[in-house]
Amino acid sequence: MAVPKKKVSPSRRGMRRSHEALTAEAYADCPNCGELKRPHHVCHSCGHYDGREVVQASDKQKIAVRV
Repeated sequence: MAVPKKKVSPSRRGMRRSHEALTAEAYADCPNCGELKRPHHVCHSCGHYDGREVVQASDKQKIAVRV
């Protein structure tokens, strides 16, 4: 069974974990209504995507975007 010969230093451990940091989710303004929406997703408040209405907006689809 393989066993480490020396203790891994905090610096080396941190360098190994450097790519595991959490990133903030991207949000952009909807060009039609100005609400925040995820890029490449249909806007939940107005139903527009790529300059045209894809889904009719209803009261069920209107949700608050948390940032």
